[in-house]
Amino acid sequence: MVKSLKEQNNWKLWLIVAANVLFFYGVLVTNGISLNGLRAVFSEAQSLLPISFAGIVATVLNSLPHSTTKARLVYLRWDNALPAHRAFSRYATQDARINMGTLKELFKGKLPTEPRAQNEEWYKLFRTVENEVKVYEVHRDFLLLRDYTSLAVLSLVTFGSLGFVLFTTVRTAGFYLLILVVQFLVVRQAAANCGIRMVTNVLALKTSKAAKSSPD
Repeated sequence: MVKSLKEQNNWKLWLIVAANVLFFYGVLVTNGISLNGLRAVFSEAQSLLPISFAGIVATVLNSLPHSTTKARLVYLRWDNALPAHRAFSRYATQDARINMGTLKELFKGKLPTEPRAQNEEWYKLFRTVENEVKVYEVHRDFLLLRDYTSLAVLSLVTFGSLGFVLFTTVRTAGFYLLILVVQFLVVRQAAANCGIRMVTNVLALKTSKAAKSSPD
């Protein structure tokens, strides 16, 4: 039986949770952020944080935010957060692979403009090519990075706050918090890029296939 994209990503999310927990623990026991001290802690990872436990924690934490909340965190938008809400009005026009004339023909000359309609019409196209390699792989990566983004926010709020309570110096807590902020910003940007690429890959595939099938 083929695993779902979520199941394929689960073990990676487990590792992400384990790494964040161990990093916090490493800073706590070494009273600072040093490579040698953290390496010693990570070498004891199996005894400190069993993978099975990390898996349970990751599943619970990843299930707390709704998918809409995760999209808002990735795209820093409250309404119409998904890139597919701007699939035709913005991202299609920015991708050289997408023939706008052919795309308009698919919609009988009139592309959707309202954000919700754009998302709905794009999703219909997505369902017809979701198993294509270029779509399947970026979809998997987007889901992983989207979930990682939400976990990064949880780490930022929980571990970042605990750092100022448990770490020996404010400087260490501040530096640790900065690392968590950088983690969030980097992962959020990667997730945003993957989501946009998924949207444009679908449109590029559909217009390419339509152009090939149309009579000369």
